[in-house]
Amino acid sequence: MLAQFIYQLRQKNNLTQEFLASELGISRPTYVQIERGERDLTIRQAQKLAGIFNIPLDMFLRGQEGPRVVLNVEKAKKQISSPEPEIRISVPQEKIDKFHQVLLYIIKKVRGKPNAGKTVLYKLLYFIDLDYYEKYEDQLMGLAYIKNQYGPTPQLFDDFAKEMVRKNEIEIIKSKFYQHSQTKYLINPAIEPDLTVLNGREKEHIDWELQRLSDLNATQLTYLSHQDVPWISAEDGKLIDYESVFYRTPITSVRTYDDTDDN
Repeated sequence: MLAQFIYQLRQKNNLTQEFLASELGISRPTYVQIERGERDLTIRQAQKLAGIFNIPLDMFLRGQEGPRVVLNVEKAKKQISSPEPEIRISVPQEKIDKFHQVLLYIIKKVRGKPNAGKTVLYKLLYFIDLDYYEKYEDQLMGLAYIKNQYGPTPQLFDDFAKEMVRKNEIEIIKSKFYQHSQTKYLINPAIEPDLTVLNGREKEHIDWELQRLSDLNATQLTYLSHQDVPWISAEDGKLIDYESVFYRTPITSVRTYDDTDDN
């Protein structure tokens, strides 16, 4: 039942009825009717909730969360298991460490920007990773990204954010950007990202991406990601293929190709 599914998602993500009601532009009593199954969702409301929970709309309407990534960290040999459909990804410990420090660095760099909520962070990570791969044919963080309705979703993000909160490295707060609610991440002032995990080219690339993209809002970055061939060519709820960056159009391509390129 969709009403029960929505209730379970809200509980799982530690969201309040007031927050979701505000996101949907309805009163809390009206939202309560939705969770009780006494009121049907409109298409717009269903699309909004699917976006909040990062679930493709068709799967959301079926009461399915979609494939869940099972992360195997090679050094630690630990596995996060789930009874849900799974996408298995092996990630070297050095990649995990790099993502950790890069995420801290990005949060620190954009902390004063009112637009820099969770959706903006998603898109910054996506373009940092895929643009680097297009330019240098090598991975920077090498995160796995899933195609969702509102753009690419980095699959390590939520688990790492929770762990970083537990370690008192960051704080998660709810705020508003104009009339839109957003989730923001603030770094502990005592924490300094360890950039020794990056080489000079990687650090320069990250700074370049932040300079050109970090002032864009979530809507603008979502639009840009939706023009990107890797996102367009992926199936809903499936992994985005890094190799498809070599088929990008000039709208999102960051590499200058010449006659010596094989692409």
